[in-house]
Amino acid sequence: MPRPDRRAAGTAAEDAALAHLQAAGLRLLGRNVRYKVGELDLVMHDGETTVFVEVRLRNAVAWGDGFDSVDRRKRRKLARAAQCWLLDHPALAEAPCRFDVVSLRSEDGVWRLEWERGAFSLMDL
Repeated sequence: MPRPDRRAAGTAAEDAALAHLQAAGLRLLGRNVRYKVGELDLVMHDGETTVFVEVRLRNAVAWGDGFDSVDRRKRRKLARAAQCWLLDHPALAEAPCRFDVVSLRSEDGVWRLEWERGAFSLMDL
């Protein structure tokens, strides 16, 4: 189980990512959606597209950015969780979908955010 300070930092990062995405016009459909196969940090709607968003918090630049940490194994887990979500929401099952990654780093109390739309596709798996 994550330490309370890590959990609080993760929640703050998700809050910042959510605010940024909503300001860009996306609408929240779900948050921290858990399935046996994995968790979806944010599920958003961008026009007609369902967007599955992975939020990554990095504490040190030396560890690379958040995009680097979404490896093939993590992508597979996200894809499986997205399939579960779509099964639970059949009205959206035929709509286009994409996988985005939001990478955040806090520098002197200010969030540095990078958003990669379409960070990967099912063809990459």
